[in-house]
Amino acid sequence: MPIRWKILHDKKRVEIKTEGEVNLKDIEGYLDDLVTHDAMAYGKLFDASDLVPVANDHDMLMLGARMRAYAQTMGSGPIAFVVTTAPARAIVERYINLAQANRPTGVFFTRRDAEAWLDKQ
Repeated sequence: MPIRWKILHDKKRVEIKTEGEVNLKDIEGYLDDLVTHDAMAYGKLFDASDLVPVANDHDMLMLGARMRAYAQTMGSGPIAFVVTTAPARAIVERYINLAQANRPTGVFFTRRDAEAWLDKQ
């Protein structure tokens, strides 16, 4: 599975880890699970250090629209991304711009830095 996640209800946090190629369908499955488990408003640690994005313009627009709708209806907690490659950083920055969610967002090179930032939110 190219994307794995754990919902930590006691901490109101979700930890996400990508491995290799991730496409829109993979992300939609993850998002559907968050909605089903009432965890959309939780803080998120999204480790995309191994991400190989597979998304075209249409995919990104669809994801951005979905995230805007979620943010307006369910709220959205802070999100800390871990990225270590230029393609991953580009897709994460594009996602942030298209989602237009009013929430704290950080992009970091290490998981440790991302966790420290998220703990302060």
